[in-house]
Amino acid sequence: MKTIRGLPLLLLAAVPLAAAPSEPLSLFGISAGKGASSLGVPMQIVILLTLMTLLPAAVMSMTPFLRITVVLHFLRQALGTQSTPSNQVLLGLALFLTIVIMQPVAAEMYHQGWEPMEAGHLTPQQAFDQGARPLRNFMVRFAREKDIRLFVEMTHAPAPHTPADLDLKILIPAYILSELKTGFQIGAVLFLPFLVIDLVVASVTLSVGMVQLPPVMISAPFKIMLFVLADGWNLVVGSLMKSFYS
Repeated sequence: MKTIRGLPLLLLAAVPLAAAPSEPLSLFGISAGKGASSLGVPMQIVILLTLMTLLPAAVMSMTPFLRITVVLHFLRQALGTQSTPSNQVLLGLALFLTIVIMQPVAAEMYHQGWEPMEAGHLTPQQAFDQGARPLRNFMVRFAREKDIRLFVEMTHAPAPHTPADLDLKILIPAYILSELKTGFQIGAVLFLPFLVIDLVVASVTLSVGMVQLPPVMISAPFKIMLFVLADGWNLVVGSLMKSFYS
């Protein structure tokens, strides 16, 4: 009895814990038991940190964020306003527009992949395959057949019979190339009216003999005035949003 009384409280508290049957730990819905199909908690933390590191690149390249940022950058260059709006403002606008567009896709991925895995109905690999279907369907809508064929030939993969047969390693880079081309096409169209203003102002200043005054300083107010009078932000953002819903 004296020996028991001399034990620290920590050891006394640990005795029933050690005697009780140990339950498998779980993190993020994945059991951490001793089975071959389970993942330990440290390994799950490593995977989570790796995914968080890759998350910004995924958001930038696998969502409408890519096209929106390219178009907004071209628009700022066409206006000739240098750093106005700032990069933070343009990226914030692009991020919130991306959230609006991708919210239904993200909700479908959550319901098809994460919820069944948390309930124990799917393994992590099956949950990944089920959750990737909505994202695959979204990217297939905007990936050009020419770009998909390019990466199928480069990877020597068998030709897919249906869009559902496309692997993500082929579909993601094809989607990125397609979005870059679409963004550059929209940016070139945005440049045309402002380029006309630059040419007119430059010809007028040269004909008058104002060689020392840069034409950009004179054309910038006219371009901003034209953009504001035409309600340019509404037109540009509205056209971008409609291009993803068509």
